[in-house]
Amino acid sequence: MISLYAHIPLGCTGAMSLSPIRFEILEAMLLLDKPEKPAVIAKEAGKDFPSAMMHILWLTRMGYAASPAKGLYVITENGKKALGLPDISREKAREILAPLPTDKAFHFYAGIGKPLNLSAHSLRDFCDKILNVDEVSINFHLNRGDFEAWFTCLGDVELAKKVALLKAKKNVGEDLRKRLHAIVETRCMALANVAAHAITSV
Repeated sequence: MISLYAHIPLGCTGAMSLSPIRFEILEAMLLLDKPEKPAVIAKEAGKDFPSAMMHILWLTRMGYAASPAKGLYVITENGKKALGLPDISREKAREILAPLPTDKAFHFYAGIGKPLNLSAHSLRDFCDKILNVDEVSINFHLNRGDFEAWFTCLGDVELAKKVALLKAKKNVGEDLRKRLHAIVETRCMALANVAAHAITSV
């Protein structure tokens, strides 16, 4: 089982021009991962609305965010690059989604020395297993950084970053399960779109 802490690289070209608060707002938009109202983004970032709105407009002007519909904002590819996240090629997307041998699968534990005899052999498989695995296991692995480390080993720096941000939110129980599942599900669909093939369960 992967049990290393994941240290996601944040430094990159473009990020140096962002103030800490703009960086945090971009991170909130990354975690939300869909067009949202500024009030929702401000809450996710833990910022007051007037200040957040001003920074969201600046980020949009600079191309780090976009407004696909009136009153809604979402992070752009340039915004992701500003957070240090790499582009994903078709080949890379396929590699991330590919089935894995047992030695590279994610093995769920309820605690140290407490295996659940449950493994995920692909990112899609992980997404499905998260729906039913004991929440004790989810809390255990999230707090240790195991999910981040496994996603990083798969080559998905963006998903690892999102899970690191989720961990900082201190969600627990079913709220954590639902949010983690939604993040991974959305990522699976995005990667499948890049890879230009349908997702198949293992």
